[in-house]
Amino acid sequence: MRLTDNKMNVIKRSAMSTAVLLALSSGLMGAAHAQQASGAPAPDGDTASDVQKVVVTARRREETLQDVPVSVTAFSADQLSKQGVPDVTALALALPNTTLKASRATNSTLTAFIRGVGQADPLAGFESGVGIYIDDIYLARPQAAVADIYDVERIEVLRGPQGTLYGRNTIGGAVKYVTRKLSNKTDVRLRGTVGDYGQKEAVVTASTPVSDTFRIGGTVARFKRDGFGKNLFTGADNYDKDVTAVRLSAEWTPTPDLFIRVAADGTQDDSNPKNGHRLIVGRTSGAPILENEFDTRANLTKALGHEQEVTAHGVSALVEYRFNDQFTLKSITASRKDKSWAPIDFDSLSVVDMEVPALYTNEQFSQEFNLTYTSDKIQGVAGVYYIDAQAFNKFDTILAGAVPTSTFTSGDIGTKAWAVYADGSYNFNEALSLSIGGRYTVDKRTASIYRQIYLGLAGTPEMGNPGAVLFRTDTDLRSGLEREDKKFTPRVAVNYKLNADHNVYASYSEGFKGGGFDPRLNIVGTRIPLSQARAGYAPETIETVELGLKSAFNGGRITTNAAVFYSDYQDVQIPGSVAIDTNGDGRDDSFAGVTTNAGKAKIRGVELEAIANLTRDFTLAGMYSYIDAEYKQYIVAGVNVANQRVFQNTPKNSANLRASYDIAVPIAGYNGKVSLIGSVSYKGATNQFETVSLLDQESYKLYDASIVWTRADGKIRAGIHGKNLSDERYKTAGYLFPTLGNEGTLTAFYGNPRTVSATLEYRF
Repeated sequence: MRLTDNKMNVIKRSAMSTAVLLALSSGLMGAAHAQQASGAPAPDGDTASDVQKVVVTARRREETLQDVPVSVTAFSADQLSKQGVPDVTALALALPNTTLKASRATNSTLTAFIRGVGQADPLAGFESGVGIYIDDIYLARPQAAVADIYDVERIEVLRGPQGTLYGRNTIGGAVKYVTRKLSNKTDVRLRGTVGDYGQKEAVVTASTPVSDTFRIGGTVARFKRDGFGKNLFTGADNYDKDVTAVRLSAEWTPTPDLFIRVAADGTQDDSNPKNGHRLIVGRTSGAPILENEFDTRANLTKALGHEQEVTAHGVSALVEYRFNDQFTLKSITASRKDKSWAPIDFDSLSVVDMEVPALYTNEQFSQEFNLTYTSDKIQGVAGVYYIDAQAFNKFDTILAGAVPTSTFTSGDIGTKAWAVYADGSYNFNEALSLSIGGRYTVDKRTASIYRQIYLGLAGTPEMGNPGAVLFRTDTDLRSGLEREDKKFTPRVAVNYKLNADHNVYASYSEGFKGGGFDPRLNIVGTRIPLSQARAGYAPETIETVELGLKSAFNGGRITTNAAVFYSDYQDVQIPGSVAIDTNGDGRDDSFAGVTTNAGKAKIRGVELEAIANLTRDFTLAGMYSYIDAEYKQYIVAGVNVANQRVFQNTPKNSANLRASYDIAVPIAGYNGKVSLIGSVSYKGATNQFETVSLLDQESYKLYDASIVWTRADGKIRAGIHGKNLSDERYKTAGYLFPTLGNEGTLTAFYGNPRTVSATLEYRF
């Protein structure tokens, strides 16, 4: 751990900021705090015991949200159900400094950024900066990671570097799904949803004990919706949804100290190709810009003769053994695979101008062992982790122009990584505790990259056109690409409870993501030295200082969580494709994958979350975050262009305000309550890439509302949910190649328009 004078100054400034946050929190909640201090009862006679405490496992052990000295936000299954949250991307509206969205041209590939750190390129060779976990199992690839929410107990989102507590190191943060354990009684749950755009969804969950020690269960889910727009060339829906998912599990508790779970899951996405909206008129044809942002004229419908399809499946085994009250050993074994046929029409026109039929396949195996220890004075976890992952993609880039060409690109990237980690806390007394952690990681990458240019627009032999005529081989690195990166990353945190209601913490942590190889490498087109190509791109690292305050007022009826942070981000991995002129005629005629390690960046931010149970029936919750992320060194052709670059997917300001009011309303002779839920979310201006473009999105607001009736025993719930009620049209991603092809490509993808749905849940 290295604390320079500059970092010490940052810590001092952050401490002052935290003091300001403490003063603001105390001032805002002063009346409630005074009521508590005077011993007066809470509104409506509520007591502290009426307020349910949120329990999380952010540090691999159960702790209340207000006690854990980590920036984490948790969403319970009940909260997700009441608000009608459809999938993980919707959570970002209520999360500080977080972007979660479907990647361009897909329904199910995830792009995730937390505190300015993430990864927008889903190709093989690029790891996400934000880890996605399902029951502590790391998903190595973003394909099929936009999971519909079902069968969960809660979702936790951790901000900042993660490495001393989790199997796989992630440099930006983690999104953690925690699924429900099976009940020791027969449990059957049904959920049905209908809505506009032909939405029809059904989820059936059932479990039952086979014996006193053995239980089985499963969930089958179907998600179906028509498109928000039309393909005016083929007549098919655009932005439709057609997903089937299944999850099966078995749990065995042969002794009170031994727990075994075996689980399997699968997802199939048969949605149509998702095509973008052109922001420019066709350069040659003069094709106009369509009025409806969800309509398209795209003509590419298949890849390798296969319609678009994404399949993913996995199996896992958890073995947990408690030696005694202090020691518990876990083994987590998992294997996953996915395959995607993706016909991507970059230009979104009925002519063949820039089209990319692609195939992605991924597989991974991981094994983790961890040992947790809990006593009055010491709590901690130590573990070893191993992952073996293979990511493969091949695709054609069919490009019109003076010389029409079809370029075949193949990238096969292997990752073998192992790590040892430990993180422990020592309680000096009831108020003060110290946490120290460390991780040693070894990442080994191998790669095979191949790129050939063929004449004509009919595709290449590898992608279904055996008669194609070879023009040139640009890259042939099918062997010998290998690199190994090693890094020790520490974490230190101090936690001090001012009293039972105020918890202050300070932490320093480092994050690391190994280097790799760009699978679109074009040696001839970019004229890069072979030695540079074989070296690949370097690892990226981050050092983060964070100060936080977690407070409770009026017996826990009001809670506030505040944090300020500063990150020193080094060698930032920025992959991308750029148009290039390969023959020197002044016209771009091809593209190349270019991955840059931006030298230095500084990230500063503030996060504030609050929940106020103003009465037994009325709750307000809110979030505000601010982030200032800027590059300090970004070298291109020997010149520092940092002042011309911006952080992508990192809006400077974000906010959310939610209100819920419960009214007792009996229906059909059953007692119950109606919950009126409304929210408004704000996202500041957002850049899609590192350079400013027409794809950037100005600031916008989204309004959501729900009306939900829940029977008193919780067995029936019916709700109506409205999303994006103002029908805001906002860009989420896009393709930026305006100089390529005859027509030019500048296409944008948009978030969902206004939708209204009705949901009925029944629990036997």
